[in-house]
Amino acid sequence: MPSPAPKLRALGADLALTRYSGVASSVPLEFADSWGTLDLKVVPGGRGGLRGTEALRDLSAVAGRENLAQALILRLLTRQGALAPLGHPEYGARLVDLIGQPSNETTRNLARLYTVEGVTQEKRVLKLLDLAVDTPDGQPETIRISFSVLSRDDDHPLGLTLEINL
Repeated sequence: MPSPAPKLRALGADLALTRYSGVASSVPLEFADSWGTLDLKVVPGGRGGLRGTEALRDLSAVAGRENLAQALILRLLTRQGALAPLGHPEYGARLVDLIGQPSNETTRNLARLYTVEGVTQEKRVLKLLDLAVDTPDGQPETIRISFSVLSRDDDHPLGLTLEINL
């Protein structure tokens, strides 16, 4: 796994499970498309049992800010209580409970509440800085949740956006 900068080491490292791309700015945006691309990231390596020209690798890893971004996305997309049999009954969020609900102000307000509940569970988050929930133009069945957090070991806000198809 990549070794994060010493200051960001406390944010941890893990397997890359979400599509993630950072955008350089004063408030970076890490974006994960919540429902269509949640999977293990396979990176170039062996093909059909034959050694390629690139180093063999099966799974990619994330560390530091990318790891925190992924952890927040996965927490928000995991039904709260789903990991209770593994000893983590509070892990997750209630956002998945909104699937099948009408796209209206009540649903968006619930999305705000469930996002706040989920994000504040993460011990590496010092503060939720902002939160916006809206419906993207031309996509009435989708809610977009954008927020930024300040982590305990980073001086720069981490911005995230995810979309949920109702």
